[in-house]
Order: sequence, then C-alpha cells, then structure tokens
Amino acid sequence: MSNYILRRVFWIFLVMFAAITFTFFLTYVIPADPAAQIAGPTAGAREIENIRKDLALDQPVHVQYFNYLGNLLRGDLGRSWMFRRPVSDAILGALPASFMLALAAGIVELLIGAIIGTISAVYRYHWIDRVSMIFALIALSLPSFWFGLILLYVFGFLIPIFPLGGYGGIQHLVLPALAVGIPYSAWYARMLRSSIREILGEDYVRTARAKGQRDFRVILKHVMPNALIPVVTMWGMDLGRFIGGLALVEVIFGWPGLGWQAVQAAKNLDVPVVMGSVLFVSAIMSVMNLIVDIVYGWLDPRVRLS
Repeated sequence: MSNYILRRVFWIFLVMFAAITFTFFLTYVIPADPAAQIAGPTAGAREIENIRKDLALDQPVHVQYFNYLGNLLRGDLGRSWMFRRPVSDAILGALPASFMLALAAGIVELLIGAIIGTISAVYRYHWIDRVSMIFALIALSLPSFWFGLILLYVFGFLIPIFPLGGYGGIQHLVLPALAVGIPYSAWYARMLRSSIREILGEDYVRTARAKGQRDFRVILKHVMPNALIPVVTMWGMDLGRFIGGLALVEVIFGWPGLGWQAVQAAKNLDVPVVMGSVLFVSAIMSVMNLIVDIVYGWLDPRVRLS
C-alpha cells in the first residue's frame, strides 16, 4: 500500500509541475506588456521601464521561470501586481466564497440527483421514469453559465425574487448554486438509477422483501447504503472541482471567489495571481484524486497493482 501511495504522490507532483510550467510560459505568449498594464495608459516609457525592472520582467524568461520555482520551493507564491498583497493572502481571502458556493452547489446536485434517480429506479419503465430521464437529458445539455444567465433574467429581473448578483447572505447564494447544481444533478440521477436497479435484483433485497418489509424500508435500509458509495466518491471530486472551477458562474453572478479572482487577474495580466490560482486548484484536485485512489486501493487490492 505504501508503494502504491508513493507512486500516486509522485504523479501528483509531476502533474503540478507540468501545470505550473505550461501556465508560466503561456502567460508570456500573450501579446501584452504587464508593466504597461500596471502603469496605465498615461504612463511614459521611463515609468514603464522602472516597473519592468522592479518586477524583474526585464530578465530572460528562463531566468524568471527558475526564480519563480526557487521562490515556490521556499513557500513564496509572490506578490500580486493588481491587489498589492501576497498571492497567498489573495487566495485565502477568496477561498471562503468559493467553498461556500461549492458546498451549496454540491448539496443542490446531490439532493436533486438522489431524489430523481431513486424515483426513476423504483418506477422502472413507468412514465415517471421516462419523464425523469428526459429531465436528466435536458439538464446534461445545460451549460452552467448559460443557465445562470437564464436564472438571473427570470428570477432577478422579470420576477425579482433574488438579487442580480453580489456576495452576502443566502439570497445571493441561491441562484449561483442552482445554476451549477441543477445541470450536474443529472449525472447523479443517472448513476443512482443504474445502481439502485442493479441492487434491487440482489438476493438480500429479495430476502428482505420476502420477510414482509415495505419497499420504502428496503430501499432506505438495504439499497441506498450500497448505491451511494460511487455517488459519495463522485461528490467529493465535484467539491474539489467546484472550489476553483466555477470561474464563468462566479463572473456572471459577481461572486468574489477564486474563479472570479483568477479572471480579473488574467484581464489585468497579474501573472503571480494566475500562477497561484492554477497551483492551488491543481493541488486541490490532486489531493482529492489521491484520497479517492487510496480508498479504492484499500477496498480493492487489485487497484494497487495498476
């Protein structure tokens, strides 16, 4: 098991190194000058040159790259050019908003997916089953950012129940959570539908029914604990992906999370924040993958040999 974990950790560092390298050099392909962006449109050539020297942008790209790696090994993510503070503080400041949205969207997708998937499996080949799968198909086809715009127009403008955006109380959280959770809930509905149908044919389920237990009790006590195992695993992965992967939704709703911050940094050529955001999101996803791999390896020894 220890060798299995070490191999996975090695691949995590390799993937993160590749992500950092690709992102770093990609920022220098952009035909724009960060120093000129920071100085503003009225700055002179001397002022721009001073900013370039102050930020060490006058050095060759490979020198800047190795300097960044050296600082990274010492735990220094650099200083934001736009926010004028350490990148680590900027990321930690945006993390609570991203975590709140990720958790709310995760709860929405899990609840809706579990309800629809269970009902569809119980009423197999019934019209309820067909309607449920039609809903799942439509939901799978909805991009979250487009669905978010529709929700904003309907419930923020036509029927002004919720605010048009911003960050604050529960009323600001409802629409972005629905915009993300409803489309993703279709995956859980389809997964639970297949899992429950398969488990309903097991011998222990037929035995429980033969003993006179009601269908609701059989499903709740015997079926759901087994059917939810892959769902919980997928849900944990979704939380990791949502924390840093909802940039478009955060921009649409003005939600000041990691995605919104990364977009603002990219618009202003704030390379340190872009690099720090990519590194942080890569670390979250890698850790979540590692946890899932360890659990799978512990449950099934054959996985350790892969």
